[in-house]
Amino acid sequence: MEAVQSSVDMLWVMLGAMLVFFMHAGFAMVESGFTRSKNTLNILMKNMITVSLGSILYFIVGYALMFGPSSFGLIGTQGFALSGVEDIGFFVFQAVFAATCATIISGAVAERMHLSAYILLTIAMTAVIYPIVGHWVWGGGWLSQIGFIDFAGSTVVHLTGAVAAFVAAWKIGPRIGKYSGKTVNTIPGHSLPLGALGVFILWLGWFGFNGGSTLAADPALVPPVIANTLLAASAGVIATAGYTRLRYGRIDASLTMNGALAGLVGITAGAANVSLVGALAIGLIAGVVMTEAIRLLDSKIRVDDPVGAISVHGIAGIWGTLAVGLFDTTGGLLYGGGVEILGLQAVGILAVIAWASISTGLVLFAVGSLTPLRVTAEEEEVGLDFSEHGSQAYSMQDVLLGSPTGSSDSFAHRLNQLGDAPTSQKPTS
Repeated sequence: MEAVQSSVDMLWVMLGAMLVFFMHAGFAMVESGFTRSKNTLNILMKNMITVSLGSILYFIVGYALMFGPSSFGLIGTQGFALSGVEDIGFFVFQAVFAATCATIISGAVAERMHLSAYILLTIAMTAVIYPIVGHWVWGGGWLSQIGFIDFAGSTVVHLTGAVAAFVAAWKIGPRIGKYSGKTVNTIPGHSLPLGALGVFILWLGWFGFNGGSTLAADPALVPPVIANTLLAASAGVIATAGYTRLRYGRIDASLTMNGALAGLVGITAGAANVSLVGALAIGLIAGVVMTEAIRLLDSKIRVDDPVGAISVHGIAGIWGTLAVGLFDTTGGLLYGGGVEILGLQAVGILAVIAWASISTGLVLFAVGSLTPLRVTAEEEEVGLDFSEHGSQAYSMQDVLLGSPTGSSDSFAHRLNQLGDAPTSQKPTS
């Protein structure tokens, strides 16, 4: 029976790992759908490179720093290239988490960051920045020792990635045309159906993200974790739809899609610690908080985030982590447990924000000394698909330029002509 139980547990964790891996398809669809078509191929390449490079780097360095024997509760010191590690299944599950953290940056810097600079930042994220946070919380580090709770990564994964995304987006600046004086211009994405598909893929993958984090096929724990995940996401959708209807007079489609993700991020920290009603409350508040955060970031702080990644993963991640201190059924404030858990959660949030922002800033400074962080204005106008990859995601050039199919003119030649055209004649997607 022990052998059977071990096999079932292993199978459950591997299923969770595969679902989390599939989330990268969701990230690719959300990011490409919410941005302009001329950058789609670049976004797809960034996501594929992130999961591939992240998995290798986490194998070589990241896993050891995260789960190796602790040095002063700050960093792991053994297990590089999985030397001496026997549980390969646990490594696989954690490796796909590491890539998830890094890919959050991709959406926030979309349409204007050099691929080479993004790759160098991804190396730092998956090899060092994320694993150190993971060690603090899940690897026996100092935050776990004081009682910080983050079941599946509202802070470890999502807040870490969002803080890095904020620093990067702030550093490289907004897209051309985003701001005109005090005016904030909307730059619509080219395909909300792709965005919606990505949201549904992410929603499905989150059942493995949270459910697999039980690390065992526990019949008493897995069902409520998945139920909490379902209810929080659903509440996030309803809250965002209702709130945008009240605030803006209509249900905003892209914000409502992000509402599902905000609910999912929000419940991730306490998926195993809160009741079903608590999950509903967390999701409802996450949708509203995320909506206001996007507006504040866009119009007041003026950091250009094309897909809303910073608000979805960062602000909703902060809320979800704090919500454990309120809704934890064994010690939360609303269950008579006082403010102790809430205070510990706040300490963890502040520590992660400090580490992620400082380390990311230093990495970007170093990367900027090696290669430009941002593409040129001409490359941004033409689109990163062509400037970075010499190709395009969609065969739209004949429609855009009025050239018949089969023309002897090359696409490169036509794009060169496009680059010399007056700004008013250039397509926006």
